[in-house]
Amino acid sequence: MESAETWVRDRTDGTVLGPKSERVVHLLATQAEFTSFASASAVAGRAGVDAATVVRTARALGFAGWPDLRLELRNRYLSSLRANEVLNEHEDAASDPIVHALRSDVDNVMLAIRTVDVAALRAIAAAIAAARRTLVVASGSFAGPAHHLAHSAGFMGLDVRFPARGGTTLVNELTALGPGDCLVAINFWRLPREIRQATEIAHAAGATTCVLTDLRRSALTEAADHAVTVPCEGTSHFPSLTASMAVVHAVLAEITRTLGDRARDAMRATEDVWARMDLMCD
Repeated sequence: MESAETWVRDRTDGTVLGPKSERVVHLLATQAEFTSFASASAVAGRAGVDAATVVRTARALGFAGWPDLRLELRNRYLSSLRANEVLNEHEDAASDPIVHALRSDVDNVMLAIRTVDVAALRAIAAAIAAARRTLVVASGSFAGPAHHLAHSAGFMGLDVRFPARGGTTLVNELTALGPGDCLVAINFWRLPREIRQATEIAHAAGATTCVLTDLRRSALTEAADHAVTVPCEGTSHFPSLTASMAVVHAVLAEITRTLGDRARDAMRATEDVWARMDLMCD
């Protein structure tokens, strides 16, 4: 993970900025902990500029505005911390952790509505719907949205697989991918080497690679044909998956619309088998 300073300087390399924007960039590069929390007006005050300059600087760095840039900065800052350090960031945030967690997840979903790239999500849904086979890769708690995506897409008759055990099981699935196939990587916070390598291998094999993650530019997104940044900050030592689940729901809804009668026919066939096997209590 490159430092905040290196990342900011890379973003501005070759970009002509005025002296006021340069002051904002210097603040972003040297005070990541502050700027990843602060409002545009707070950043402006510390940099000695007006809030409009902060917004213009965010756009010069390739973001729609300050909320998009702050989300990236925040996620980069948290990704640099160990689990106990993330816990330290959050432990004094509220007196009631349950209420705070619920409210924080609502905030994450609202932030996703404002910042998620809808066109990229639509492209991911289209890639899965059109693929001969889709492989979903994730690790640890991020297996939650991965399993949901694979299971619910399979309910619509698509060949979508999630090799949860990784290792040689993942390799067997990965080596079968090629042009006409799709890989979806779901990962937040720290990046396991296996997830990165699986995405790079699938990309090199000609499969369409899609990523749901928390950083707009990273080693993972470099191998992605389509990447969507999702808010994921939790209130304890682990990321929140509420917004990522909402994004997976959105992808599945778009796939359902795209497949139309094909999805409906597959659902009916699946439920007929449920009935024959007497799976459900009702």
